[in-house]
Formats: sequence, structure tokens, C-alpha cells
Amino acid sequence: MEKVIIIGGGPAGLTAAYELLKDGGNEKYDVTVLEESNTLGGISRTVEYKGNRMDIGGHRFFSKDDTIMKWWSDMMPIQGAPSYDDKVLGTVKSFNPGGPDPEKEDNVMLLRNRVSRIYYKHAFFDYPVTMNINTIKNMGLITTLRAGFSYLYSCINKLPEDNLENFYINRFGKVLYSMFFEGYTEKLWGRHPSEISADWGAQRVKGLSILAIVKDMITKVLGTKNKENTETSLIEEFWYPKYGPGQLWEKVGAEVTRLGGKILYGHSVADINTENDDEDGRIKSVICNTKEGLKILDGDIFISSMPIKDLVNGMKNSPDRIKELASGLPYRDFVTVGLLVDKLKIKNKTTRRTLANIVPDCWIYVQDRGVKLGRVQIFNNWSPYMVEKPLETVWVGMEYFCKEGDEFWNMSTKECVNLAIRELRKIGIIEKGAVIKAHREKVKKAYPAYFDTYKDFDEIKDYLDTYDNLWCVGRNGQHRYNNMDHSMLTSINTARAIKEGSTDKENIWNVNTEKEYHEKK
Repeated sequence: MEKVIIIGGGPAGLTAAYELLKDGGNEKYDVTVLEESNTLGGISRTVEYKGNRMDIGGHRFFSKDDTIMKWWSDMMPIQGAPSYDDKVLGTVKSFNPGGPDPEKEDNVMLLRNRVSRIYYKHAFFDYPVTMNINTIKNMGLITTLRAGFSYLYSCINKLPEDNLENFYINRFGKVLYSMFFEGYTEKLWGRHPSEISADWGAQRVKGLSILAIVKDMITKVLGTKNKENTETSLIEEFWYPKYGPGQLWEKVGAEVTRLGGKILYGHSVADINTENDDEDGRIKSVICNTKEGLKILDGDIFISSMPIKDLVNGMKNSPDRIKELASGLPYRDFVTVGLLVDKLKIKNKTTRRTLANIVPDCWIYVQDRGVKLGRVQIFNNWSPYMVEKPLETVWVGMEYFCKEGDEFWNMSTKECVNLAIRELRKIGIIEKGAVIKAHREKVKKAYPAYFDTYKDFDEIKDYLDTYDNLWCVGRNGQHRYNNMDHSMLTSINTARAIKEGSTDKENIWNVNTEKEYHEKK
């Protein structure tokens, strides 16, 4: 049997393990997954705190790739009976007749409504920005006219797309860019958009523009809107595991174990032993830090979803130039503060019915430059089963973007929670004394960034490809800000190539380069 070592127990690593082991693959491959934490799912894990669950970053289960949609539904069936909130509200919403009832079964995906809005100057705007009556009312006639003429000007005066600022201006005009993209992007990346490669926009929001929004509105009115002609940022429904995304990845982990795979927790890869000749190389083994001390694991095939910066620097024979470039690859780190509150100050003024009549948003994008806060998740709206008492309390997640080791990252839990409460009160979302419980989660290297040495990334990629038995998959494994479905596809393609005896990596690196649809998650 060939020994396969998979680094990382997130979506990419677990997908690779499952794909190799299924359909009799467990008779040919001895698969071991190395996970440095004690939990599966990576950034897609679910954290439980005193009866309430947190989704780290928000994960909508939606893809234009039918392979991925089938993969998810095979692993976790789609609801067949009205869900909890549908029943409480007295609505009839049954999807997949004959499927599991989420009130009676846990292993189930819910069909959820997608609502995300921008909160700007204490007013809600559709996300993406839509030129409807509400937008015109909130912006005012003069600003609306300025935005319209600015967009028309951008249509006839295209800027060179050599940075993210120009990328956005070309699609929305300078006025809307300044209102809704400039400040938020700088919060997210810690850099002005003019300093960031346009590659990020090409991967995440290329299909999103004023024209795309107008097209979406027309197809919706005509009744012709479907998955194929809808940008990901404009979807209106998505799937979601009853108890959050981590539930699905725990299920995948259980399947990997059932098929004979091994998952080793608390195994942090520190060094990678290689052998090199003049042109090609091979990985021989990895050295892990464990609670029992250093452990060496030999293998024939290695699949890595660990950050490329750490991978390259762990390879003893890496050239100095490659190590220098890898060390310069930037990341943004992530902090979520969960606040359980008795109620929200902001009211539901939409036509959507919600539990306890809270606002219907999954995410609220905060454009206020006076706070560090980037987004607010309302977990009740992702799944009411995420909240211990969804009719009596609201469980919100406040999302912050930072750099490991900076002042915000180094705050104590108490300091960070107090800041989050002050900021949520400052922008008018909660009242004084509303908070019942609070929890903080920190995530390193959550977002691979597109500046500094990223411009020379192809040199790193070409070097890694000289190792025939090394496959790089997933968001951090490719230093590409993928959505979950694309991370999974890199692993599905990798497993297929390994089974076919191919060493060609282009099909893996090319996942998510069609640049059609992406949304920040």
C-alpha cells in the first residue's frame, strides 16, 4: 500500500482523504491526516460556547459546480420538512420532499435565505449595492446622481487594472467605490486597495458589477434566474448544516476513519525531509511536534494544506530565494467575538418574517470608519439550532481583521470583548446592558493576502512542483483566497490525479482561475 500523509484536517485535507479512500481506495492507500489542533474543519469548524455555536467566518454551502453540491448532499441530506423557524412563523417551506425532518434528525442540511446588507451611516443598503428606492432614499438624490454619473464615466474611461482600487472603480464608479469598498477593504487587508493586486478582485468578485446587479434584477422579474446565470454574491438561498459547518466536517472525519484512514490530532508539522537531485525532488518524511515530543512520519505521497510560508521554510533544502519569497507572503488573521444579547436595537423593517422579529441578515457589513469592526454575523439567521434559546436571545458574531502580534491580537479576552461591546453600541446595534454572555475566538492565517512577495508567487509554485510526490491544496496550501467549494475541488482533482498515476499539477493549481464568481467568506 502507498502511504499518504495529508497535512491539515480542514475541508481540503479531509476531502482529499475521503476521495482517496472511497470506492475501494482504502485497499491501495494508507491515509494519515495530521491536524495540529484538536478539532476538524479548520476555519470551517464550529465552536460551541455554553449552548451556543459560532461559525468562524460564515460558510454558505453553495456552488456552481454540481460535483460539489452532490458531494455535500450525499454526505448530509437536505431537509425535507419545514425547519424550526418555518414552523414557528407558520410558513410552509418544504424542500426535497421525503428528506429528513430537522426537528427530528441532526444529520441534515437546512435550506436558508441569504440576506446580507451594508450598514452605512446608521442605514441599511443592499449587498451588493442595488439602485432601488431604499438605496436612493438612504443616499439622497444628489449623492445618487453623483454615483450614477460616476459609474457612467467609469464605463467609458477604463482604468488599468493593475491594483484593486482600479478594479472596483471600473465596475462601480469612484463614488460607490469610496462609499462601500475603499474603507472596508482597508479594514480587511490593512492596506489601501491601491496597494493590493487586482488578482484578489479577479478571484472573488470579478462577476460582480452594476451590470451584473441589473441583469440579476431583470432575470428575477422575468422568472429566469437560476444557478447558472447568477453570480455567487447574488444568490438568495444556500444550504447550511443544522449545527454549523463543523458538523459536516466532523461527519467527513468519521467517514475517513470508517474507511480505515487515521486522523492524528495535536500533530503540528515542523520540518519536511526532502531528497533532491539536479532537477527534481521528493518528500521523504515530515517531523511533527506532538505532546509526546517529536514524531517522524514517512510517506510515499504528501498532500499539504498548510500555509505555503510554513511549508517552504520547513523544507531544509529550499533555495534562499524561495525561502525569502515564501517568508514574505502576507496573511490576515481573524478574531470573532461572540455576544449573546437579549435583543437588538435595530429593528426589522423588511418584509421578511424572522424569529423574534430580528433583522433578517446573515451578515451585516460595517462601513463605519470610526470602528474597527468589519462584519456582524447573526447566528440565529444561519440556523436557529445554533442558538440555545433562539426565540429569547440573539447570538451575534463580531468579526475583526488584524495581524498576529499587533495591538488588537494581543488584547486580553476581557479587553477585546469590552471593545466589541462599545463598538456595537456606538453604531447603534445594541443598547447598554444587552450582553448576557461573551466569547472570543482567534484564527491565524485566515486570509492569504495579495501584496508584498505575492507578485512573485509563480516562482514558489514552480519550485514546489519540482517535488513529484507533493500536492498543494486548499486556501493556505495554494495561497489563494478560495471559497470552500474551490478548496474541495483542488483536493478532488488531486485524488483523481494520484489514482490515475499522474504527476501533472496544473489542473490543481488552475481551480478557481476561471474568475467567474466569488464572494468574500
